[in-house]
Parts: sequence; structure tokens; C-alpha cells
Amino acid sequence: MINSMMMEIAYLGHSCFRIKGKKNIIITDPYKDNVGFKMPRASADIVTISHHHQDHNNIDVIKGTTKRKEPFVIDGPGEYEVNGVSIFGIASFHDDSGGSKRGENTIYLINLDGLRLAHLGDLGHKLSEEQLEELNGVDILFIPVGGTYTIDDNQAIEVIGQIEPRIIVPMHYKTPDLKPDFGIEITIGDFLKTIGEKANKAKDKLVISRDKLPQEREIVVLKRKR
Repeated sequence: MINSMMMEIAYLGHSCFRIKGKKNIIITDPYKDNVGFKMPRASADIVTISHHHQDHNNIDVIKGTTKRKEPFVIDGPGEYEVNGVSIFGIASFHDDSGGSKRGENTIYLINLDGLRLAHLGDLGHKLSEEQLEELNGVDILFIPVGGTYTIDDNQAIEVIGQIEPRIIVPMHYKTPDLKPDFGIEITIGDFLKTIGEKANKAKDKLVISRDKLPQEREIVVLKRKR
């Protein structure tokens, strides 16, 4: 039996995760079905949106919970306190030219149940000293690795080196069911080959708490929940 104090993280595909804590459920970047696969039904207390592109902002598909009729939506930089969850939205860009190509992106630092989680959204560049200062002490990092619209595998490795998280969860990469014309070319296998580390056998979910964090950094690949 899983300890009720443990956090459960499930991958819903693309950049979307369901993070279930002791008292709150958070969903990140829900997507429309135009990516090539269907967004599963989900409910949440809080939804974070890194930017308003269709593959990251499908708020309408997320239902509320017994605690909230509708989820509290966070879609930009700032400090938020919701149901005892502390979330910091950090301004960044969707490209490496100050947002001139694809606009702005919000990184979210989520403080939940004693863990610090960072979701980088569609980050398109290395982090500044100011951004890194705000991301100090990240335990779990959700990072795009697919290139084209975000940082690629090599840039992701640089950002991982900047943040130094305990657990790395890759996202936003090419999969067999992603639409061929979507444009992402880098697979999870490509990323693992570039970083030169083995990941766990893909898990259905990550079950974690502060006292279960690995001593050495660990890459966790999650299966997409269908």
C-alpha cells in the first residue's frame, strides 16, 4: 500500500503532468488533441499554463474537485498561494531571441508537501542568474528536451547543470503517436544517448516524498497515461 503522505506524479503527455499531493491536485499545461493523441479526462484544484498555445492551454478539459468547483488557473509570472500550495511564476521566453519568435513562457516553481518542483514549460534558452536564483534547491525538474520549439537535448543538459535537481523528468519530445508534421524530432532515446545516462524502465507514475529523494541525480521517464 502506498503511504498516503507520498506524492504521485503521472504523465498525461507532451508537457502535461498530474501532481497529486496530500491535499491538492495540480495539472500542468493541458493540451488539445491537435498534438496527435487525446488528452485524458482529469480533475484538479490548480492548473498551471506556461503559455497560451493550443498544446499547452486547454483549460476547458480540466474539471474541478470536491474542494473546488473549478480549478484555480495560474497563467503567468507572480507569486500565488492556493490551498496552502506556494507557486512562483518566473518570466522567461519561448525562444532564444527574447521572445521575438515565439513569445513569452512562464516557468513554475511549485512548493508542495515539502518538495520543490520546477516545470519549465516551453523554455527556449539557458537560464539567467536571476532566474536561477529563484529556482534554487529544485528537487524535481520537468524539462523539455525535444528541440524545434524548445531547448534541445544538448541545451537541456546545460540547463540541468545550471539547476542541479535531484530528479529529472523529460517532457515535450517526439513520440510515435505525435503528429508527424508537429515538427519535434528529438526522442527520449536521443536525449538519454546525449546525456549519457540510463533512465529507469519507464514508470506508470513517480511516487515520491522528501525522504525518498535519491542521493545521486536520477532521470525518471514516465509512460503517458492514456
